Amino acid sequence: MLDPTHAAAVAEAFGLRGAALLEGPVAAGRQGRIWRLTAGGERLAVKDTALALDADRVEREAAYQDRVRAAGVPVPAVVRTVEGRVLADVGGPVRAYAWVDLLPPERRLDPAEVGELVARIHRVVVPTDEAVEGWYAAPIGASAWGSLLARLRAAGAPFAERLAEVLPGVLAVEASYAVASDRQVCHRDLWADNVLRAADGGLVVLDWENCGPGSPSQELAVPLLEFGLGDPGRMRALSSAYAAAGGPGRLRGPGDLTMLLAQSAHIAQNGCERWLAATTDEDRADNAAWVGEFLDEPSSPALVASILDAVG
Repeated sequence: MLDPTHAAAVAEAFGLRGAALLEGPVAAGRQGRIWRLTAGGERLAVKDTALALDADRVEREAAYQDRVRAAGVPVPAVVRTVEGRVLADVGGPVRAYAWVDLLPPERRLDPAEVGELVARIHRVVVPTDEAVEGWYAAPIGASAWGSLLARLRAAGAPFAERLAEVLPGVLAVEASYAVASDRQVCHRDLWADNVLRAADGGLVVLDWENCGPGSPSQELAVPLLEFGLGDPGRMRALSSAYAAAGGPGRLRGPGDLTMLLAQSAHIAQNGCERWLAATTDEDRADNAAWVGEFLDEPSSPALVASILDAVG
């Protein structure tokens, strides 16, 4: 993993000259940290990770990001090493992007602006015959949820009873999951942390590292929930702007919410497991807050109906 003493090595790897300064981490997520590299009058966002990476997959992800950016979608440019690769080995695998000054995450972005932006992404069609991974498509199931709840109760998790209250609804919508029929490469992480307002006023889409096979229809449900805020008018504005901008996805039934529901459930499950594995109060509080986001807007038949009714 990076530290400030790696500044010169990172700058050299990505072809920057002059005195180098590596500041941060300026941001951190579940899969990595972001550092700001300044050298030779340029600034880069440099991302490190403790995860094992498949170099070939990383190259495919970057190629898709390049293609979307070339189509005019506001995406930070991928910066490659002097050898032309995406990854450099500096204290572990790191990658770099052009720096963009960003405002904090905001779910109350203009829904029509978000809808038009998502349509522009989806209009860049990269076909794929890869199967959609379980994180985006597979139910967790009654047995696994029941076992997890029992372990949380035994460990005294403060959110265990809230989880128990919402599980019937979660299990009910898991029965509606459907296999995507309109598969293409998708971003697959269009939450407010990754769709941000730039300091210059436009929207920017970050974190393309999770891109892969998905359904535009199913992915559309994610920003509808995230930026719709449960308001039928906001959801309708986002959906209408998406369609007017030529977005190919359409929500026609509960199965079209599979990516949203499966991803939300797996995030919650992962947060529960992290809470159980945590060894400090700080880590437990962090993961309890993560689970709390799901419990505040739990998957349920009522949630599915509200989204479908708003855009129908």
